[in-house]
Amino acid sequence: MIGISGVRGIVGQSLTPDLLSRLGQAFATFLSSKPVVVGRDTRVSGEMVKHSVFSGLLAAGSAVIDIGMVSTPTLALAVEEEKADGGIMISASHNPVEWNALKFFRSDGIYLNEREMRLFLDVYYQGDFHRAGWDGIREVRFAEGATQRHIQRVLDLVDVQAVRKRGFRVTLDCCNGAGIEGASILLDALGCAVDRIHCEPNGLFPHNPEPTFDNLQDLIVRTKKNASDIGFAQDPDADRLAIVDDTGRFIGEEYTLALAVDYILGHREKASPVVINLSTSRAIEDLAQRHGVSVVRVPVGEVNVAEAMMELNSPIGGEGNGGVIYPPCHYGRDSFIAMALTLELLTAEQKPLSAVVAALPRYSIKKEKVHCPRRMAFDVIQDIRAAVAGEGDIDASDGLRVAWSDRWVHMRSSNTEPVLRIIAEAPGAADAAELVARFSGMVKEKVRGRA
Repeated sequence: MIGISGVRGIVGQSLTPDLLSRLGQAFATFLSSKPVVVGRDTRVSGEMVKHSVFSGLLAAGSAVIDIGMVSTPTLALAVEEEKADGGIMISASHNPVEWNALKFFRSDGIYLNEREMRLFLDVYYQGDFHRAGWDGIREVRFAEGATQRHIQRVLDLVDVQAVRKRGFRVTLDCCNGAGIEGASILLDALGCAVDRIHCEPNGLFPHNPEPTFDNLQDLIVRTKKNASDIGFAQDPDADRLAIVDDTGRFIGEEYTLALAVDYILGHREKASPVVINLSTSRAIEDLAQRHGVSVVRVPVGEVNVAEAMMELNSPIGGEGNGGVIYPPCHYGRDSFIAMALTLELLTAEQKPLSAVVAALPRYSIKKEKVHCPRRMAFDVIQDIRAAVAGEGDIDASDGLRVAWSDRWVHMRSSNTEPVLRIIAEAPGAADAAELVARFSGMVKEKVRGRA
């Protein structure tokens, strides 16, 4: 699947060495053959993908800076540090193990935005790539220490000694992914006693890698059994963080960002606005209101949040899938800064996590994916928009979002799967489920009607 969020495919089927090499050539051509930083997660296919991409980059005259097996936020920071003109992260994020993907970054370590991605894809589809002669082939340089430098930047932003004095007990599930090294360095530096599960960097995921309640039962059980203060779960490329509290309760991906927002606004600064996407919990709006701060919502996509935060000088923001963006570290989702801020919050509050979460606004979120061919997605959404005209506040900047006084539903076409994603939030679980059921039913009806 080739789209504005990158290129994903199943290895050995749609994702082939020829495709990967051509994408490398296209990206180097797009960057006028300037240097590119490349990193990969732990997936078994990572080496094949990496060398295929290297071939394309080198063929089009770019020098390659290989930073090895790293997290996505580490790759983003390395692009800045190396003063490269772009970066490629090889990771299919939360997709199953048979998938892999390329994510493309610009010189400031932020994903290509929609306009930039379309320009890059124009180069790819036209196929008129720069072809370097024998004397124009640049080097592949291996750059060590990217993860260590990243974690040091995180540590520089928190009160390490205060956190160390608390002596937190942490259960950690890295899903055998790219966050293992960074999480270990960070939590050790913060004086945590860590119980590690699924922390072998072999790319063989022990459970579905999406960090959701259904997939994190091992973490939930171990956190409670060990009487840990907190449980942390990363996705395979470690840009998202899910949390289990001290009672063994999965608090939900949405509350990773809520905790960070509440801490930054309550203990550091009250600058406006907080930036979130259209699918993020309204708990963020409630928290911002408590602190006298405004909230700006933007279309789904990390780059959309990051660019708005840069423009508005936002102190904190992110996405409700466990993605925290804290500008003093970097304008990108980062599970490591999310861990550090959460532990510093617990240190400042001197309360268990369960008590801190109990004081946060509470809503129920229900998510569902409904099959919808991509060619139909726009028309199906427009049909549903017409059907709900006059209900609530409608935002059509990214699919369709309908918001009422205490609940909302957002549906949009996935950039990575042939589905419409439907997310609903309401004060109670039954109300959220009812909203999802209503809109998923409409999608199925409209898809059948257009089949």
